[in-house]
Amino acid sequence: MEITSGEAVRSPVSDEVNRPQDESDNAGQGLLERAFARENLKRAWKRVKANKGAAGVDGLDIERTAEHLLSQWPKIREQLLSGAYRPGPVKRVVIPKPDGGERELGIPTVTDRLIQQALLQIVQPLVDPTFSEHSYGFRPGRRAQDAVLAAQRYVSSGREVVVDVDLEKFFDRVDHDILMDRLRKRILDRAVIRLIRTYLDAGTMINGVVEKSRCGAPQGGPLSPFLANVLLDEVDRELERRGHCFVRYADDANVYVRSHKAGLRVMTLLRRLYEKLHLSVNESKSAVTSAFGRKFLGYEFWSARGDVKRAVSYKALKQFKQRIRWYTRRSCGRGLQQIADELRPYILGWKAYFGLSQTPAVWRELDEWLRHRLRAIQLKQWKRGTTTYRELRALGASNQVAQKVAGNTSRWWHNSRLALNRVLTIAWFDRLGLVRLS
Repeated sequence: MEITSGEAVRSPVSDEVNRPQDESDNAGQGLLERAFARENLKRAWKRVKANKGAAGVDGLDIERTAEHLLSQWPKIREQLLSGAYRPGPVKRVVIPKPDGGERELGIPTVTDRLIQQALLQIVQPLVDPTFSEHSYGFRPGRRAQDAVLAAQRYVSSGREVVVDVDLEKFFDRVDHDILMDRLRKRILDRAVIRLIRTYLDAGTMINGVVEKSRCGAPQGGPLSPFLANVLLDEVDRELERRGHCFVRYADDANVYVRSHKAGLRVMTLLRRLYEKLHLSVNESKSAVTSAFGRKFLGYEFWSARGDVKRAVSYKALKQFKQRIRWYTRRSCGRGLQQIADELRPYILGWKAYFGLSQTPAVWRELDEWLRHRLRAIQLKQWKRGTTTYRELRALGASNQVAQKVAGNTSRWWHNSRLALNRVLTIAWFDRLGLVRLS
């Protein structure tokens, strides 16, 4: 049975407990009562459901969790408000990174993701305004593109040396005691502090065994990025106090200075600040170097006639091409319409993120390369020369062009250029629904 976002939380949260309240009534509530009020839970469930995600250690997916909460939510809510609730351990999941490495995620149960999201929606509006203006990651109304634009302004102002700092296994090494100390300075509600601590102490299930640790805030839960900002804001404030121009997105920080010597001093400062938080700099990924050509959030900067421009980084372009090659592999056994439909969400998402790029020629080249690959697929699927000739003539090709292409059907990549471009045109691909980058 499919349960809508409203139904999934309406039944377990009774109207008697969660009656409509005005502003004065809300002002007297504790943060947990506000977090687990009906309307806030409905918003949280909608977000959790939209994010999808795998089941946690209890094996319950989104739909089964909705059914579970219909009967169990009153009991869970009572435990949450009394301080008796104990979250399950997170499920460790290892996913491959585009560069060939691995990233470890800790996946809470869907119920715990709902609780964390509901809590986040209440505490984040209270705490977020206290964060540094130089912090952009996982904050309402801020995007990675905003961080890229800020970095570009700093480089344009003459700060062409970047102190690029990457923290080593940051989410695995967050010290719980230090984090909770910083959190208590911002949130006075002890019940909230206690609940967040239980999530940090819940541990990770690895091969059926729960491992507990006094450090780490596993990636995968709604609260983890918020807690990272709480911890790292201390470093932001010290950089601000010293008048530095910098941008931070989650655990990636770039400080922009005017000379290599100044950059080395900043790097020494950052090592000291992070060490105070029991964090360490990843020396292999961090550097004091030219801001031009250095990757930041998938972008890099280049200079054109004295102006600083934005471009998609070499690494991001390489990853894009690898993904497109996978979608358009010639042994895929799918028609061009199906391939275009599968490409659409990926290209739209990629285009939306990298839309700040100021290199239109690169976009045109990628479009041409993609259409070239699709033409080659079409030629291979026609297989025989007679079929190729017939299909090209049906598409309006001249007798000469159709004969030329059909006469050498085994050379798909070679034949998918020049003459075929005038038959399988850009407009033809537009009718298929293929998204253009340029």
